[in-house]
Amino acid sequence: MRLFSGLYAQVMIWARHKYATYWLALVSFTESSCFLVPPDVMLAPMTLARPERAWFLATLTTVTSVLGGLLGYLIGLFAFNMVEPWLVSLGYMNAYNHAAEWFHEWGIWAIFLAGFTPIPFKIFTIAAGVASMALLPFIFGSLVGRGMRFFLVAALMRWGGAELESKLHLWIDRIGWFTVLALVIGYFIFI
Repeated sequence: MRLFSGLYAQVMIWARHKYATYWLALVSFTESSCFLVPPDVMLAPMTLARPERAWFLATLTTVTSVLGGLLGYLIGLFAFNMVEPWLVSLGYMNAYNHAAEWFHEWGIWAIFLAGFTPIPFKIFTIAAGVASMALLPFIFGSLVGRGMRFFLVAALMRWGGAELESKLHLWIDRIGWFTVLALVIGYFIFI
């Protein structure tokens, strides 16, 4: 079943669209405070489609993600009571409580790790605001963590280039179905 190859071809068309850079900036900004889709989903195919723009795209993603993180910080600082029901409804309250504990124990290292790992960054930006984390360490930790993550993604895609794009096109259906299978198995293991 070739479900993922058609999707992959469409994503690569979108990655070359003249407004793709604006969408990447918007997704990067909103993901750090409220949106669910990580910017890597756009950054990777866009860098793969235009490897000569890899560093620009990684920089754009990093900067807009950190700016979105500042919005999350402000939400936590001034409006947590309004977003708390949203965190509960999305099932993020446990993650939020863990993030708050991390801030009290680890400080800047918590935001750095959250920026680099696939943990939802928005949880940590909001928790940093609630904890009234010092703003400069927050910005520095966010810049370093997010920058390392997005520059790593861009570097891997740039390194692979057109050869990786063509190989992915051949293997994308197998990779896609393997990912679905792994998610289903993971769901049953961890519920």
